[in-house]
Amino acid sequence: EPRPDFGDYDLRFVDDLGEMRQAIFERDAEEGLARLVAGYAWDWKSNKNPAAYDIELDGVSLRWNSAAKDWINSPGSLNEVGSIHTVQGYDLNYAGVVIGPDLRLNPATGKLRIDRDSYRDKKGKENARKYGRTYSDDDLLQFVRNIYGVLLTRGIRGTYVYVCDPALREHLRRALAR
Repeated sequence: EPRPDFGDYDLRFVDDLGEMRQAIFERDAEEGLARLVAGYAWDWKSNKNPAAYDIELDGVSLRWNSAAKDWINSPGSLNEVGSIHTVQGYDLNYAGVVIGPDLRLNPATGKLRIDRDSYRDKKGKENARKYGRTYSDDDLLQFVRNIYGVLLTRGIRGTYVYVCDPALREHLRRALAR
């Protein structure tokens, strides 16, 4: 199956979060507006305890965004991770996207699935209850896919992707990487 041609667009799949973070630092120093973003698959511990870390992978410890409004332009945002709530409607030059354990690939069927226990957006869950909605796994999968769709389309010049689920990582790399 032929792979898509992205031309000069810088699409990379990375296996190490530290490597992706370093690449985002480099792109930000060169061109500005490079940030890390992630799906809401980790609790926001640093909201109540500023010394706590929220996302810990590959020996890298990161915090969710400390600013709610205009996070991308806030001091310190380069050292933090933005969520869908902070990047929707913004364009970046480069986005480092962490696809969390909430989105997985069933290797036997080749189908995407949601890991409900890994989805951490309390506001999303509260709003559903408030409006008397219950989300099926299919509903939640569509919602989470949409979130990643937004995150993966923030970078105008490039997107670097780190995928927590090994089966999904390999599937995406085979389908999209050059």
